[in-house]
Amino acid sequence: MISGLTVGLSGTVSYIDWTTNPQWTDVTFSARGALIYNATQGNKSCAVLDFGQTLNPSGVPFVIDLPAPGANAVIHINNP
Repeated sequence: MISGLTVGLSGTVSYIDWTTNPQWTDVTFSARGALIYNATQGNKSCAVLDFGQTLNPSGVPFVIDLPAPGANAVIHINNP
């Protein structure tokens, strides 16, 4: 669960900013991407992430480093 978010607008680009980077400890999985959705709004999607490659973390923390809010923000994936 990702909590603590704000929604903003920069020119014609809208964005979502979370106050805490999502992190899962001791994970093992394979994934090419992820879907962030809002469970309180009928599971409507908020963001679709494409990792650009299949990630295979095994027994390690998995962190998504969210950028400062803005129209040119880039999401960073920490895959040790």
